[in-house]
Amino acid sequence: MQVEVVMAGFGGQGLMLIGKLLAEAGMEAGLEVSWLPSYGPEMRGGTANCTVVISDRPVGSPIVKNPRDVVAMNLPSLDKFEPVMKAGGFLVINSALINREASRSDVHVCRVPANEIALQCGNARAANMVALGAYIGCAGILPIQRIEHAIQETFEKKPELAKLNLQAFARGLELAQGQGKGAQ
Repeated sequence: MQVEVVMAGFGGQGLMLIGKLLAEAGMEAGLEVSWLPSYGPEMRGGTANCTVVISDRPVGSPIVKNPRDVVAMNLPSLDKFEPVMKAGGFLVINSALINREASRSDVHVCRVPANEIALQCGNARAANMVALGAYIGCAGILPIQRIEHAIQETFEKKPELAKLNLQAFARGLELAQGQGKGAQ
């Protein structure tokens, strides 16, 4: 088993964080992982993405030209990464910021209004956690408890943030049910 996922959007949307959480959860599950961040030339608000590879064998390269899965938090990211996805992969679209449907019919699409759900949870900055929950809920690549544990460890010194992020992650999972193969 090997899964490659690109998480992409604007800088400041927390994509590097959810990529790290995914990688940490994969390591905790005893799998091989790589995490490769990529930033645009701008500061906050510019483009940002990270590639995470999770495998049951050593990862040959952290560089992925054709990811199986994509989490697109904005339209430029969807436009850039959707065409290069592998057929049969999982595409999470932040429908709060992306006003078009997927153009491919050979991928599994999960549309989630991540920004709106994050606001309902109490903080717009938790949109990344909603998207992570939707991705895990659709693709089912790791046990939910591994991701939750990684979130708790990351925010262990700020319990109120841990609670908020866990709630946003859970809402993403809930919204994804029935849109993919399901979480473990």
